[in-house]
Amino acid sequence: MHNFAGNTLVVGDSMLDIKKIRNNPEKAEKLLKRRSSDLSLKKLLELDMVKRQRLVESENMKAEQNRISKQVASLKKQGRDVTDLAEMKGLSERIKVLETEIKEIDSRINEELLVIPNIPNENVIIGASGADNKEVRSWGVPREFGFDPKAHWDLGVELGILDFERAVKITGRRFAIFKGAGAKLERAITAYMLDKHTTEHGFTEIAPPYMVNRESMIGTGQFPKFEDDVYKINNKDYYLIPTAEVPVTNIFRDEVMDERVLPLYMTSYTPCFRAEGGSGGIDTKGLIRNHQFDKVELVVYSNPENSYRQLELLTGFAEEILIGLELPYRVVELCTGDLGFSAAKTYDLEVWMPSYNRYVEISSCSNFEDFQARRANIRYRPKDKTKLGFIHTLNGSGLAVGRTFAAILENYQNEDGSITVPEVLRAYMGIEKIKL
Repeated sequence: MHNFAGNTLVVGDSMLDIKKIRNNPEKAEKLLKRRSSDLSLKKLLELDMVKRQRLVESENMKAEQNRISKQVASLKKQGRDVTDLAEMKGLSERIKVLETEIKEIDSRINEELLVIPNIPNENVIIGASGADNKEVRSWGVPREFGFDPKAHWDLGVELGILDFERAVKITGRRFAIFKGAGAKLERAITAYMLDKHTTEHGFTEIAPPYMVNRESMIGTGQFPKFEDDVYKINNKDYYLIPTAEVPVTNIFRDEVMDERVLPLYMTSYTPCFRAEGGSGGIDTKGLIRNHQFDKVELVVYSNPENSYRQLELLTGFAEEILIGLELPYRVVELCTGDLGFSAAKTYDLEVWMPSYNRYVEISSCSNFEDFQARRANIRYRPKDKTKLGFIHTLNGSGLAVGRTFAAILENYQNEDGSITVPEVLRAYMGIEKIKL
């Protein structure tokens, strides 16, 4: 059982470790350029150099100010005239100017850091796009049908368990209504995932707010990079969550955690809202890429030494859901050019979809190392009571509910148009088949 523990601490820090970049800028830029050749640290390093110059200048002036202050005090004791303090006044004014300049430079440095993606782990495959990703392993064999299989959007409508047309009337395109056995199947999938993760994998279930503030979006890396892809509440600086990763990761923002509670596992079922809908074509049909969808999210807080072991465990937890549902899938390691903005390393789980005749992403499991922790200021106190450090955060879908629903319909369809309910869901559903 994982218990929450921590004390509030508010400090400022960088999104990336500026000291590490400063000490080895060539290495940092080399790794960043593995993501994209356009990425450069030149402006950031120039600003950092100017800031350090101003700091040295300010400290020297403060030292001179202290020296003069002591001299004035000595003269006063001697009864001598100290009315001419022009030099002292000039120093004070110059120090104020420098402090203002330093604050402005700090602001510009933070603006730069906010839009620079995470530095990929050195071991991540180097590549330009998804075409360079590498299959790590696979499970199950895609089913060979003795009939022409249908797509889930046709199966669901014909069975009366999905309604896209009325969803368009209610809201617009890329929304869906789940009806009857369809609504029950969606609920069964969700319950199965949460039960598996909480009873077998050691996760604590969290029911977070579905709206978050700007600081939370910045903390996990959604803002400012993806601000146009979210839904904003007009009369508040609140945003509908694109994933439960945002509120759950921010639970410990500006806090210090005790290393003894790490790793800390949390899972959450929420709707997810995304203004972007991807490119056109088949992805926009059915349940694969909608503006609102449900997801069971897995979030892990880890100390740095164990975070890559936790990534393997996290990926395995998501895989166990697919194995339990007996859905063929494969695990793919993303190359540097296909990594998400905040990720240092990512595995995608892709489920077999007959309508696509290929594997389709159903989960993404990532180690962000200390990238999110620096943005959200989440630290931990080591067991040996040494200097505080930034935790490593990880998250993954465990799984996307709508895509799991679609995969079940397509992989478990029968020639008569009915759907066999996966064995692990029958206790939740109370039926073995969905049929007219």
